[in-house]
Amino acid sequence: MASPGFFLICVLHSLVALTSGALMMFYSPEISAIKSQGSTPRDQLLIRTSDSFSGLLLIAIGSLLLMVAFVKDREFQSFFAKGCVVLHVGMAVWRFCFERKVEELVGEWPKQIVGDIALAVSWVFFLVYSWREKYD
Repeated sequence: MASPGFFLICVLHSLVALTSGALMMFYSPEISAIKSQGSTPRDQLLIRTSDSFSGLLLIAIGSLLLMVAFVKDREFQSFFAKGCVVLHVGMAVWRFCFERKVEELVGEWPKQIVGDIALAVSWVFFLVYSWREKYD
């Protein structure tokens, strides 16, 4: 028996990743809060290419989450949720330790840490809910 919360969380996280990835790939200069211009045309091309590959990675992650949403094995769901919690907390630690030192990211890293923690908490809520279902 699969948990309906797992499907819901996976689909919501997938939609966020797919939307963010598409925006990064196709509309990065228009929506970017950080205007990393680069001093030469080559630097600008490298920055745009990097943004496009980051967006492509987010689209791949969103697609993977969408596929995983249909897995019905409760043990796998629990394992996957624990992995996602570790991943999001790890990203928050990375942002705090390293990204806060980058001048261009000074205003962005606190908001991103809050987002990482919020995503981790959604998986923790799923784990608590599934634990409650299992032992009731």
